[in-house]
Amino acid sequence: MKSIIFDMDGTLINSGNVIANTINYVRLHFNLKPLDKTHILACVNNPKLNSASFFYECETFTSKHSQLFEEYYDKHCISDIELYDGIKELLQTLKDDFILTIATNASATFALQMTKHLKIEHYFQDIVGADMVKQSKPNPDMINLLIKKHNFNLKNTILVGDSHKDVLSAKSANINSILVNWGFSNHQDGDALNNVEDLRKRLLEWKNV
Repeated sequence: MKSIIFDMDGTLINSGNVIANTINYVRLHFNLKPLDKTHILACVNNPKLNSASFFYECETFTSKHSQLFEEYYDKHCISDIELYDGIKELLQTLKDDFILTIATNASATFALQMTKHLKIEHYFQDIVGADMVKQSKPNPDMINLLIKKHNFNLKNTILVGDSHKDVLSAKSANINSILVNWGFSNHQDGDALNNVEDLRKRLLEWKNV
């Protein structure tokens, strides 16, 4: 059976409001002005940016940044989120023919809360978060952990995500990927899929390859 590794934020779940609000909560504590939500989401998945510098005007993240981020996110991570249109139906279609997992740059604890709240956690055999590995995407640690843990065949495993961090992590793990265009990024290249129905067709075609 083939395996699909999904990114979560911006791919399965529209969590843009809570991500932007959390970043601005941290900024407030460092006396920084809030950033526009659109600006935050356009940059949050950019692998070329130093996120600490861009969002918090410092060289590296500190324990205080992490504490404040988790403090706000823990209270609000299920309060303003929703599934993208068609995602639940997609998972229902795929569940019998594929092994479904999640690799997310959120912590596994938050990811479990969010998927349970949206009633999709039962579709996934495993959920791996950034807190379970040394480095988050675009590093391949999460992908490699899932591959090793579940003995996935590389040729029969694919990653679905909305950012170039996902594409880079898949490439480094020697698996293929599908880029989607309904999340936080606005990809101009022709390879990105623009709707869930196109993703469903692509995955069902791949099943029979």
